Amino acid sequence: SHHLSSVLTFDAPVPVMSLCDLCLSRVCWSLEQLCDSRADGSLRLRRAPSLPTETADQLLHKMTVEGLLNDRTVAIFRDGKAFRLRRAFIRGGPVSPGAFRLALCPHRLQELDASRLAEGHASGAEVLAALLTNPELTSSLQMLSLAGLSLRALRTLNLADTGLTDAALEEVCSLPLLESLDLSRGAVTSLAPLLGCRATLRSLTAHGLHGLRRLPVVMPAAPGVPSVLIRLSQLRHLDLSDDRFAADDGEGLILPALVSLDVSGRKAVTERVVRAFVKARPSLVFLGLLATGGSACEVLTSRENLKVTGDANETQVCEALRRYKERECFLHEALVLLYNLTVDLSTPRQDLLQLVLAGMRSHPSSLQVQLVASACVFSLTTQDLAEAMAPRLLAAAVDQLLLSMQSFPSHAQVQKNCILALCSDYILLEISFNRYLATKLVMTWLSSHDDPTLQKMAVAIISVLVAKLSTEETTQLGTDVSIIRQLLGVVQQRASLGVVDNTLRFALSALWNLTDGSPAAGRHFVQCQGLELYVEVLESYCSEPSVQQKVLGLLNNLAEVEELQGDLMEEDLLDYVLSVLGDPRVGVEVRYFAGGFLAQLSSRPKAWTLRQELLETIHQQLHLTVMTWSPAEKEMVSYRCFTPFLPLLRTSQPAGVQLWAAWALHLVCSHNAPHYSPMLQQEGVVLLLEALALHPGTHADVQALARLTLHLVGARQQAQMTPPGPPHKECSLGPSGD
Repeated sequence: SHHLSSVLTFDAPVPVMSLCDLCLSRVCWSLEQLCDSRADGSLRLRRAPSLPTETADQLLHKMTVEGLLNDRTVAIFRDGKAFRLRRAFIRGGPVSPGAFRLALCPHRLQELDASRLAEGHASGAEVLAALLTNPELTSSLQMLSLAGLSLRALRTLNLADTGLTDAALEEVCSLPLLESLDLSRGAVTSLAPLLGCRATLRSLTAHGLHGLRRLPVVMPAAPGVPSVLIRLSQLRHLDLSDDRFAADDGEGLILPALVSLDVSGRKAVTERVVRAFVKARPSLVFLGLLATGGSACEVLTSRENLKVTGDANETQVCEALRRYKERECFLHEALVLLYNLTVDLSTPRQDLLQLVLAGMRSHPSSLQVQLVASACVFSLTTQDLAEAMAPRLLAAAVDQLLLSMQSFPSHAQVQKNCILALCSDYILLEISFNRYLATKLVMTWLSSHDDPTLQKMAVAIISVLVAKLSTEETTQLGTDVSIIRQLLGVVQQRASLGVVDNTLRFALSALWNLTDGSPAAGRHFVQCQGLELYVEVLESYCSEPSVQQKVLGLLNNLAEVEELQGDLMEEDLLDYVLSVLGDPRVGVEVRYFAGGFLAQLSSRPKAWTLRQELLETIHQQLHLTVMTWSPAEKEMVSYRCFTPFLPLLRTSQPAGVQLWAAWALHLVCSHNAPHYSPMLQQEGVVLLLEALALHPGTHADVQALARLTLHLVGARQQAQMTPPGPPHKECSLGPSGD
């Protein structure tokens, strides 16, 4: 504006702060000229530059001290783009609740001084209510002064973790109707101000007041007790617990009206003191004794209506988990006790798992809580315990474990606890959770640890999870070359030892599933010298069907990718696979995948780069071998889609290639027609089978298999048009059939 311009053109030297102060003052007194009026009469700057936060704070402060702040002028701060307040000073200003909420509550304030607002305008309660309308503001506000405001109707006030000082406590205790006060973890050094509300105060929570000049003593009558607490005659609920597990300097407190007392963490509490205190108070309903050494007193078990937190039994520990969910130190103590109680648990306990999860949610960034809680989750869900629990509860447990793994990626024991808990067939296969995230997190852990036992578990988890992922998720994982490299490293390590164990099998299965329908994963596999490693494994484990099946299954996946077929054109490799295909001593579950690999590679004559005689031999051997296979007794493999089969079923293909593809389709349809029939229709496979069945040049063997498969598909379609019979139980396997 021209007003600011005229101020800034003065030639006389002026100190920087004085110039700033002068400019702010000029703006304050020129607001009517600089602003337009809204419909409600409030002001809005015509041209509002984006001011630095410090300048915006100074302008509001200047308006206040100049006596220019009111509902009409404070409205300029509704413009959040021009003004970003952090330290708002409106002490003594005549601001109404509505104007305060519209102008100041949208800002992410760090400090607010709203002391002694003009009488008849916003009260302290109204200011607090307005602040609570913006969650971002309540999370950013670090200092709040409401001194002198009208809170005369306030009965309950929670000032925990606010840094409450002695002066502020004096103000609070002047409230005439205050009944419940929480000043936990404040900075007060004396409880003397509480005498100001001794006639009304019924509940006092003073947990973790480490700044007190003298610790209050906590149990029954003895001379020399603190005069402040004695005189709070209306108290019914008192919490003097200490998260530093303090030792007290006395043992007396005369408050006969108490029905609830919490002294957890105070080491001087003895069973003798507890016994006398409880016997003197027949109306007592709660006693907090966790980490005191006094919770084993026999008098505590004789009172049915008395709730106790302590370490003497499971009931006390569970009460501690419920009561101290927000108190990190006590929660950790209770979780340690619970873990010791559940190490050898044989009965499913959903109630305990719920308590543990509640604690984990309350302290997601606490290492000590997540460490012990994850161990508790493992002990509560191990072996057969999980199967008796509600799936939704187990899903929530897995979600919390994954959050712990994300929050503490470098903490070995947290990761170990979570992996131990996840390594459950029931949880991995039956419970719904973010399997993609779980796979990524376990892979991350595996990449930096080589503990054999945990490596076995991690690889097993990855293998099961990958088989349950969607095609899109598997493809996305396959684009991460580090995952392929890591799993190949596991295969290399186990193969170099010459062992055949579950770690090797799980790693092979995971790679098989990762490369299923994922050209990117196949490329990474080849780039990481996986092909050379797999050729060695094929030869080294020639008598191990489970290994051969997984290796050949992955080679099938590679052969389906046209751009990778050139890498597979190795005569020694094809000769070896051809020998497996024709060996009657080898099971069909292995020869099937050998045939698929050869069928794919030999289905594109123009891409063939090896001897023509070998190509013809492959076609002949495929035909001869497939015709010797009996119908499989079980489903050896499952497919997510049949796109790779489409080229093999063309009428121009050699009979051996067609026959292998037709046998594969008949195999899966004979075991699970309800699942596969719709897929065959939707993906155009039925049309190709019909063409083969009708084409005069199709070999009779191929025609027969095509017709059998079409019959299975047709029978399924017919069944859908007739009343349903008994329910059909479908099995659900991953693409590797593992």
